[in-house]
Amino acid sequence: MKKAKRCLLFSTLALIASPSALAQLTCEVQTFEFELPKIADGTIEVRSEAAQIIKNEVAVFQGDVIITTPESIITADSANLQENGRTIEATGNVSYTDELLQVQSLGIEANAELELLQLQSSEYMIKGINGRGGADLLSISKEQGVILEDVSFTTCPKGGEDWKIQASEIAIRKGRPFGEAKHTRFYIGGIPVFYLPYFAFPITTERQTGFLFPEIGSTSSTGVEYAQPFYWNIAPNLDTTITTRYMTNRGLQLKNEWRYLTQNHMGELQLEYLPSDTDLADSDDRYFYRFFHQGKLSENWSISADINDISDNNYIVDLRNEFYNQADTHLQRTAGVNYYSQSLDFSLFVRDFTTIGNFEDNYRAIPEAKLFYSSKLNDWLDFDIKSELAYFENPLASRGDALRFHVEPSISLPYQRAWGELLAQVSVMHTYYDQDVENIPDTPLEDEVTRTLGQGRLYGSLIFEKDQKLANNEYLLTFEPKVQYLYTSYQDQSNIGLYDTTELLTTFSNIFRGQEFTGLDRINDNNQITLGATSRLINDANREVLVASIGQILFLEDSELDASNRDDNRSSIAAEVDWRINRNWFVHSDIQVGNQSNKVERSSVSTEYRLSDTKLIQLSHRYIRELSNEKIDQFGISASWPINENWHWVGRYYRDFELSRTTEAFVGIEYESCCWALRLTVQRHLATRFNNEGIRNIDEFDSGIALQFVFKGMGNQTNKVDMLRQGLFGYRQPFVLN
Repeated sequence: MKKAKRCLLFSTLALIASPSALAQLTCEVQTFEFELPKIADGTIEVRSEAAQIIKNEVAVFQGDVIITTPESIITADSANLQENGRTIEATGNVSYTDELLQVQSLGIEANAELELLQLQSSEYMIKGINGRGGADLLSISKEQGVILEDVSFTTCPKGGEDWKIQASEIAIRKGRPFGEAKHTRFYIGGIPVFYLPYFAFPITTERQTGFLFPEIGSTSSTGVEYAQPFYWNIAPNLDTTITTRYMTNRGLQLKNEWRYLTQNHMGELQLEYLPSDTDLADSDDRYFYRFFHQGKLSENWSISADINDISDNNYIVDLRNEFYNQADTHLQRTAGVNYYSQSLDFSLFVRDFTTIGNFEDNYRAIPEAKLFYSSKLNDWLDFDIKSELAYFENPLASRGDALRFHVEPSISLPYQRAWGELLAQVSVMHTYYDQDVENIPDTPLEDEVTRTLGQGRLYGSLIFEKDQKLANNEYLLTFEPKVQYLYTSYQDQSNIGLYDTTELLTTFSNIFRGQEFTGLDRINDNNQITLGATSRLINDANREVLVASIGQILFLEDSELDASNRDDNRSSIAAEVDWRINRNWFVHSDIQVGNQSNKVERSSVSTEYRLSDTKLIQLSHRYIRELSNEKIDQFGISASWPINENWHWVGRYYRDFELSRTTEAFVGIEYESCCWALRLTVQRHLATRFNNEGIRNIDEFDSGIALQFVFKGMGNQTNKVDMLRQGLFGYRQPFVLN
């Protein structure tokens, strides 16, 4: 299961707080050590400076009295033992310690026959909880557990009780993962704020049925909203969280998360339903569901599924979603089985999509089967074969269905050494299409198409190493040139439809693939040489601190394929850089420079300064000269930084230079003491809603404000940087080196 959820049980009123608001600042936890005394059951050991026995009935002990039983240790200034130790009375600086509690008290009384222990005017600590309190009377019995009368509780340090609860009674019963309080008053800054006739709180990390901390916020889309989750611990491997979310602009939404876990399977079912959205003219019902599953059938067989759907185009924009954001245009639906072995891989999947907005429906692969087999023919030659069988279906009547079968045997001669790699490979790519073109007027597509292409590939790379001293540090510097010759024969493919094929970007990792397209519907003819080089800087801990790569394709012949987008005898120059400048500075960049224009076609750069998980500043820039007849030129900054020990600030800002406007602005500020925290977030971003025709509107903005409060020590913990992961763009680390 995921990390266990801790919860609060309420009978009437829930705390106004959120698990995500709990920050990481903590006070020094007051704890104590206790080991069970190693004495025989039923015996009592007493040590003191002086002792007196009266008529063999009463034993009086004075000065540094230590009373040890098999379950506890009592210390006091004086103590009386009667009836051969069956009753004990101790006074003066009394301390009682067992596996659960440590108590300081004015006096203690114990009765062995009743299995009852009582302490008056006590101050207590509970082991494992950063909390403490006081009680007029504290009773411990084998039958009832621990009962405290006229009791207080707080997680704040002594003398700084920013909040506390007082109750007429608190009971911590044996075998139960939570404590119970009656007639509870909650105080903040010494002022009572509300009252609960019954209140329960966790005393272990076990999952417990009950209410979680609620969430309160406000946006221009939903209005003021209040979400109250209820957690149900159905079984050790099965639970659910049911959330009621009330929005003043839209009504009451129900959300449900089911989780299950078995020895070989795990999964989740997410359900969200909003009946009669009052913000819509026709008050439509709105919903979202997601089913996710992963499982192992045997040593080699596994299954998986990820199925999603929503009621309308604007569901994510209006109501937000944990798994998708408003920039997504498709929700996937996949389910299938996989087989893995040393030489054979097989998969059988159904791949479907839910399209968001007025975008052409993708073809669904119902089903798609793939098989890959690899074997060594001898010490020098390897043989492998890739094959695929897929049936594509489209809901549009103007687009025909199709069956595609592809088989690609290859023979390769690999040679790998520490100094480099050589590879010679010959492949035959044979594809058969059976296309339904009956309802497609004036189409060049044909009912049956057979395409057979040959491909030859020569690839080589070398690794040169040199010890390098930079800034008084020792490094290993590598230079790794790479070259590839690729030849692919040509066949006219205009009679084949596009079912799962799109054009690839010219990135460094793609230029050595030798293909300009994903999928199999278009395979470009090639007669080309690819040149590239990578350089690495490796420190004495064998970690890469710098990786830089650059490459370009030289076309020896023009492509005859109509879909090919070549306009020169060379491709764009593709380069990538990952640089860990020092412990705190990180840079990632990739760039594509046009060959004819010598201008940047695409680029992205991200620079991050990080002192710790909560101290960071990140600058990012994204540029695309032309994308769907539009230019993208966006700059962003994200920051998380403490103001002082108690105050913390996060912010995010994105600017579109091409349209001269802010696309997203977010700021959050948090006050945190060691026993409570308060978080305020404000956000404004593009709403990107769809109109009735499914066209995205990029001129509307949505604004929101959220306030979260929590009593620390009574909920889940999260990171402050989680605030930066919210919103339209969110926060991501720029890169990860080895």
